[in-house]
Amino acid sequence: MFHNELYSLLSSFKISNILLLPFLLSTPHIYTFPPWMPLFINLTSTASPNPHRRKMPTEVQSPSQTRSDTYHFHRRHSARRYMRRVKESLSTRVSKLVCAIFLSLLFFIGIITFILWLSLRPHRPRFFTEDFSVSGMAQAVGFQGAQVRFNVTARNSNVNIGVHYDTAQQVTVYYHDQSIGTTSLLFPFYQRPKTSIEISGALSGDTLTMSNDLWTQIQGDRANGAAIFRLEVTSTIRFKVSTWNSKSHKMHANCDVGVGPDGSMLPSYKDKRCS
Repeated sequence: MFHNELYSLLSSFKISNILLLPFLLSTPHIYTFPPWMPLFINLTSTASPNPHRRKMPTEVQSPSQTRSDTYHFHRRHSARRYMRRVKESLSTRVSKLVCAIFLSLLFFIGIITFILWLSLRPHRPRFFTEDFSVSGMAQAVGFQGAQVRFNVTARNSNVNIGVHYDTAQQVTVYYHDQSIGTTSLLFPFYQRPKTSIEISGALSGDTLTMSNDLWTQIQGDRANGAAIFRLEVTSTIRFKVSTWNSKSHKMHANCDVGVGPDGSMLPSYKDKRCS
């Protein structure tokens, strides 16, 4: 019996526990170990486990219990996965809805702005030549008795926008890009939408500033059929929409006019739009 207990004890030792063997051999006991015992211990420590050794009982699960646990495990994980997908789907839908609303508002604001810009876009007044003449061109010497008369029309084509003329209109007559006279007309005034205003005046005497050489050149061009002048109108304007006034803008118009041998404006320049 003692040998059986000793066998069970030694079979549970590991190889490292062989170091304790001298201590066991030195311990007094009523029985003595046979001389082959160290070899037996070495062999049994590396051998396979004792088949007669009692194993610890393990809990055995029934197949139905195993299937139930597996079902609950997969169900729990499936529910979590489903909730995660639902949460991601909801967040994606909300973000898409917000983006769609933002883009729709941006689109409608752009359309409204474009329509307002088209309807309220201000246009500068447009000028047209109505009449231009140079009298006294028959005199061969000097321009002292000459007179330049002009008549242009300023048309405000805006439907809902008026025009404030902040300064008097400066009218200058050029011949071959050389100024022959300047005058100021029409003190500051307001032009209503869809209206026309005539601007007329004359240059004579001290307002005519040209040299005799330039007058001689005008006489030569008149004799050849046409003398081309340029009428320039400048002013400072502001646009008015209801109670809102824009900043000041520089306005200028250049009108090319030609006169024949008699000093009257040629028909081809009648009602011609100025640039």
